[in-house]
Amino acid sequence: MPAQIKRSNPAAVRAPIGYSHSVKITGDHTRLIISGQVGVAPDGTIPQSGEAQIAQAFANLRAVLAENGMALENVVKTTSFLIDRDLLSAFRQARGAVFGDNPPASTLLFVAGLADPAWVFEIEAEAVL
Repeated sequence: MPAQIKRSNPAAVRAPIGYSHSVKITGDHTRLIISGQVGVAPDGTIPQSGEAQIAQAFANLRAVLAENGMALENVVKTTSFLIDRDLLSAFRQARGAVFGDNPPASTLLFVAGLADPAWVFEIEAEAVL
């Protein structure tokens, strides 16, 4: 079966500009590629604390997965970006709470900044079904 590609932007996550929140590839299996999710609420607000931004980014990740009929258990790879090393503990705690005993393969990078200077965290993911 040839691959079919579907791009989606769930209403539960703020609408993106110039990219898709996810791309689902179906055929013999389903592969979902999720663009970087940041700590922006659906109404466009950005939490002031880094911990709250991390929590919102994970909530956005869950929403994108749900829109595509998947859950956190389907995530096989994440790449995370932090701009502040002081948030490492908060990130690790949140990641552990989200993924539990079945963490995906992951990469964490510390970067000088993200697309919006108010953002402190971003996570992208790949999931399969």
